[in-house]
Amino acid sequence: MIRVENVYKSFAGRPVLQDVSLKIREGSTQAIIGRSGSGKSVLMKHIIGLLRPDRGRILVNHTDISKISYNELRKIRRQFGVLFQGGALFDSMDSFENVAFPLRTFTAKTDQEIRQEVQTCLDLVQLSNVGSKSTSALSGGMRKRIALARAIALRPHYIIYDEPTSGLDPETSNTINELIKNLSHHLEITSIVVTHDMHSVLQIADHVAFIHDTRMHWTGTTEELHQSTDTVLRSFVKANEYVIEAHHSPNSP
Repeated sequence: MIRVENVYKSFAGRPVLQDVSLKIREGSTQAIIGRSGSGKSVLMKHIIGLLRPDRGRILVNHTDISKISYNELRKIRRQFGVLFQGGALFDSMDSFENVAFPLRTFTAKTDQEIRQEVQTCLDLVQLSNVGSKSTSALSGGMRKRIALARAIALRPHYIIYDEPTSGLDPETSNTINELIKNLSHHLEITSIVVTHDMHSVLQIADHVAFIHDTRMHWTGTTEELHQSTDTVLRSFVKANEYVIEAHHSPNSP
């Protein structure tokens, strides 16, 4: 379980997170939503220990990761996989070697074992036959799926998705959303999805946390999100639903 407790963070004296708390339940898919600049990406970086809070705690399985040594933090990070917004693939490597990279770096597996693991990961993201292809030759959606295969290569306990459908067309976005749901179930992974895409949120999330103006403004289930009368939350949801409808409209540019 991950617990964020009363986290405060500022840069150059400007608060970016103020008294933020959140409990992420085991085996669930937790969406973190909010406008650009609201603090959701900063919160994500705290959860994986890339940033340390000025005040407050981040607990991963009862360990406060803001208080441990770098070597201890590296062990904790092994429990996490991350799908970065841009994929962050190595263009100098083919798709197979991108997925193999964490296995070669962090395990003592043999080449045969690595080959089997990589193929399993490619199968799980429905790209069984692209291992030999250069990542630069792949579509944006395929690059995201290769990056996802790499994120699950070490069989993490948690996966953080940073804007997983950003820049993708609706059909490809749906494919990514289905993969997130299927992998969460198949691998029994706890998923944390940082996004402003309400279509994805409603399709994949069990729980939603809404950050507004650097504070945790609202948390609840997706069902409670539908029923909420909170005016700030409803305004955010309505604005994003408009963007989704316009993007899907056959008359949209």
